[in-house]
Amino acid sequence: MAESFLQSKLESSMHSVQDLVIRGEEPPKRYVHKGIVAKSSVPLADVSEIDLSLLSSPTKAGQEELQKLLWALQTWGCFVAINHGFESSFLDKLRELAKQFFALPIEEKSKLSREPDNYQGYGSDLVLSDTQTLDWVDRLYLILTPEDMRKYKFWPENPEAFRETLHEYTKKLESITTVVLRAVAASLKLERNRFLDMYKERAVMVARFNFYPPCPRPDHVLGLKPHADGTTITFLLQDKEVEGLQIMKEDQWFRVPIIPHGLFINIGDLTEIMSNGLLKSPVHRVVTNSERERISIAVFCNPNSDVEVGPVAELIDERRPQLYKRVKDYVNTFFEYYQLGQRPIDAARI
Repeated sequence: MAESFLQSKLESSMHSVQDLVIRGEEPPKRYVHKGIVAKSSVPLADVSEIDLSLLSSPTKAGQEELQKLLWALQTWGCFVAINHGFESSFLDKLRELAKQFFALPIEEKSKLSREPDNYQGYGSDLVLSDTQTLDWVDRLYLILTPEDMRKYKFWPENPEAFRETLHEYTKKLESITTVVLRAVAASLKLERNRFLDMYKERAVMVARFNFYPPCPRPDHVLGLKPHADGTTITFLLQDKEVEGLQIMKEDQWFRVPIIPHGLFINIGDLTEIMSNGLLKSPVHRVVTNSERERISIAVFCNPNSDVEVGPVAELIDERRPQLYKRVKDYVNTFFEYYQLGQRPIDAARI
């Protein structure tokens, strides 16, 4: 993952959000959006459940599941994966480990605080400009792959099972990534490895553990500002009980339902680019809750920064000309545009 932009801009906010809550402070102005940002109730999104065990099957059921996947990605840009190979008890364990980590005393978590020149580690929102509105969230960022890029000094040893469990999660997600990218290509009538070949060489996976404390001003403060991911695909393990993720469709926000033992998967900008716009990277946000904390675990999957990504030739013709430039090191573009409240994919449009 590219770090040049982050290294030149990265700094930490003064306190973790959890620290602000413990102190009983109102959200500082830097967290407050102008106007009402979140209504108390929005419609529920009709997000499809996709059976991953069928996506590689040559049977009629497998073909039907590919069509269902294509509809989900063209309509919402996301789906909930079921029959993904994880035991429910394992996903519960991962959630519990995340909850235990964020429940540690501030002094204990601060031992893993990120350094000025690195985004890995524990901290609150990345402060990249004097004008950005901050997110109401504390995070633990960890590079998962390539393994030689891991910085274990930021990997918690408390809780004791954290490192082992996260490593196991990573290995299984690598396999699921292969299944999903092959299925996405097949759903577009492409050779199954067409997207995977632009992704897999020293692909970068980054975990972001998110802790959203209760917020006294949920109508003016967001846990995560609206954006679309600058990834190939993103995995999200949601909180089992507390909603918060919302997705935009046709300029309207929808709540993403909780499927306790499903994996929420959305495509990112790079898959939109590879598909020449046939698939859309969804804009989403996280709203805050005045009474309950919320935890989620996101894993972002990207090609290595030196890999060039562009629309595949098979999806370009006279009726549908090439819509995007070829891009490299997209993460830098993503962070620059994200903090300006703009879509980084706009920089890639022709």
